[in-house]
Amino acid sequence: MRKMNKNLKNLNISVAKAVKYFKAPEELSVSQWADKYRRLSSENSAEAGPWKTSRTPYLREVMDAFTDPKVRRITLVAASQVAKTEMILNMIGYVIDNDPGSMMFVLPTVATGEDLSKRRIAPMIRDCKRLKEKVSDIKSRSINNSILRKIFPGGMLTITGSNSAAGLASTPARYVFGDERDRWALSAGTEGDPWELVTARTTTFYNSKMVEVSTPTIKGASVIESAFYEGTCEHWCYQCPECGEWHNIIFDDIKFDFDKIKTKSKKDDFIIKNVYWACPSCGGASSEEIMRKQPVKWIAENPNAYEHGIRSFWLNAFSSPWMPWKTIVLKFLQSKDDVKKLQVVYNTIFGQTFEDRSSAEDESGLLVRREEYNAELPEGVLFLTCGVDTQGDRLEYEVVGHGKYNETWGIKKGVIMGKPNEKEVWISLDKVIDHEYEFKNGKKIKITMTCVDSGGNHTQDVYEACRERLNKKVFAIKGKQYEGIPYLSPANKVPIRDNKNITCWLYTIGVDAGKANIMSNLKVQEPGPKYCHFPRNENLGYDGAFFNGLLSEQLVQKQSAKGRKWAWVKLAGHNRNEALDCRNYALAAKYIVNPDMDILEKQLKGISETPKKQQDNTKTFTKKRKVNDNDEW
Repeated sequence: MRKMNKNLKNLNISVAKAVKYFKAPEELSVSQWADKYRRLSSENSAEAGPWKTSRTPYLREVMDAFTDPKVRRITLVAASQVAKTEMILNMIGYVIDNDPGSMMFVLPTVATGEDLSKRRIAPMIRDCKRLKEKVSDIKSRSINNSILRKIFPGGMLTITGSNSAAGLASTPARYVFGDERDRWALSAGTEGDPWELVTARTTTFYNSKMVEVSTPTIKGASVIESAFYEGTCEHWCYQCPECGEWHNIIFDDIKFDFDKIKTKSKKDDFIIKNVYWACPSCGGASSEEIMRKQPVKWIAENPNAYEHGIRSFWLNAFSSPWMPWKTIVLKFLQSKDDVKKLQVVYNTIFGQTFEDRSSAEDESGLLVRREEYNAELPEGVLFLTCGVDTQGDRLEYEVVGHGKYNETWGIKKGVIMGKPNEKEVWISLDKVIDHEYEFKNGKKIKITMTCVDSGGNHTQDVYEACRERLNKKVFAIKGKQYEGIPYLSPANKVPIRDNKNITCWLYTIGVDAGKANIMSNLKVQEPGPKYCHFPRNENLGYDGAFFNGLLSEQLVQKQSAKGRKWAWVKLAGHNRNEALDCRNYALAAKYIVNPDMDILEKQLKGISETPKKQQDNTKTFTKKRKVNDNDEW
C-alpha cells in the first residue's frame, strides 16, 4: 500500500511538471521575452542584471524577425561589441521556454562550441529561472545535459563546430544558429560546405528558422557578405538633424581632428579632438551626442526579399553603446600603417569587408596616375597586341603596347556593338587591327597579334572570323581556370561547325596565371620593368569603368573535394570584368609571339644588324610564330 501511495505521489508530481512545462506559450516576441525573463550573467557582462532591449534598440527588429512566421532566414553582418551573440542566446532562450523544438548551434570549431557552452550558455541557464527549471544541471550527471547537448521538454540543443561532419549530420533541426560564419571551415571534413550540410537538417520542418551571424572578413570572399545580399539588405539609419534625410553612419562620413604625439616607445600616440558626422546629403556636421538622440530605423535596399522569407541586416560599431566614436577613430589611427591591424579595425569595428591593396593601386589611384602621351604611341613601346572579349551583343577590345622588361602601355580600350555573328562587327574590328599607330617622330607600327576569346555562345562565329583573318595574325583562344594550368599551351586545330576539313587554330591559356601576372604588375609604383602606363585622354577608354573592371577580381582560397585551392572570384561592387579579360588576352598574345625586344628596338631606331644576325634571328622568330607549313606570315 505504501509503495502504491508513493507511486501515485510521484505520478502527481510528474503530471504537475508536465502541466507546468507544456502549458500554452505566452504570445511574446523574442525581444519581449528577453526583457521579461533574461538576465545577463556577471562573468560575461559589464552590465549584469535584467536584459534591456532599449540598450541595444537596433537588435529589437532583428530578434523579432525570428518570431515572424513569414521569415525563414535571418542574416546579421555586424561589428564586435554590438551584442550579436547575446541576441542569439535570447533566441535560444525563447525557444527553450516558449516555442520548444530541436536546435543546432554551429560555431567555427567544436572547441569554440565547448568554450561558448561553458562561458555563455551555462551561465544564461543558471541565471534565468525559467530556463533553469527546464534544462538539467550539468553537475547532476544527467544524460540529458552535457557541454555540447542540452535537452529540455519538447526539444534539444546541439552545439557543434563547422569542422565536424558528424556533429552537423547528427540530428534534424528546426532551428539553426550559425555564429561567426566567415570563420567557418570551408569543408566539414570531406563532406563539403558546412552551411549546406546544416541546411539539409531543416528540410523536414515546414516552420524551420535559420540565423547566421558574423563579422565580415575579406571583400569578395566573405560568405556573410554574400548571404546579406540575398536578403532585404537593411542598414540601421539615422535621420540627419539638418536636412531630414536618412543615412547609415559609416567611417567614410566621419570627420575628425587630432594631434600626433611622439612617445618614448617611438610609436605615435594620438589625442582625438573633434569628431563629427558629415551628412552625405547636405554636408551638415553633427556630433555623436546629437546623433545618438536622432530618430533611427532599419531601411531595406531590397525589400522584396521579405516575400521570399529572407531578412538581412548590416550593423557597425558606430551604433554600439559601448564604443564611443573617439575610441573608434583612435583605433583607426593606431592601426592605419599596419595592414593586418587595419583589417581587424575594418572587420570588427567598421563592420566592413576589407580589401587588401596596400601595395597595389585602387581605382582612384590608377585614375590619378594616368599620364599624357605625347603621341598615339609613347616612347618605349616596341610592338602592339590586341585582346578581344566576346559578348552576346558586342566585342570589347584593348590595344596594348609592350616595351622591354614587360613594361606596358594602354593604347586604346573600345567597344564594338553588334552580335559576333554579324560581319559588320568584324569589319569594325579590322579597322582597329589594320590601323597604323604613330609615334611622335612619325614612325608607325601595326598590331602584331590579336587574341579573341572563343568562349560563350558564338564559338563557331569566332572560329570563322579568326580563320578569315589568319593573315592578320588573329587567333582564337580558350581560357581555362584553376591553379596549375600553364599560361600558354601549344595551338591546336579545331573543326569549324563539325567540318573536319575546315579548321581554325586555337590557343589555350591559363587565365588564372595571367590575372596573377596583371595584378602583380599593377603593384609596381615606378615607371620601368613591369610598370603599367595608362593614358589620360578620355576618348581612349581609360575611365573609372575601365579600372573598376580591371580590378574586378581577387584571388581567394576555395574548398574542393581534393582540398583547398586558389581561385579568382569577382568582388562585390565590380559588375564587369571585360577590361581584365581583354588585358589578359593581349598579354597572352605577347607571350605567344615572344619577340626579341632588343632587335625590335634597333629596328624602330633604324639601327641595322649584320646580315648573319638578321638571318639567324629571322629563322628563330619565324619558327616560333609559324603555324602551318602552308601559311605565310
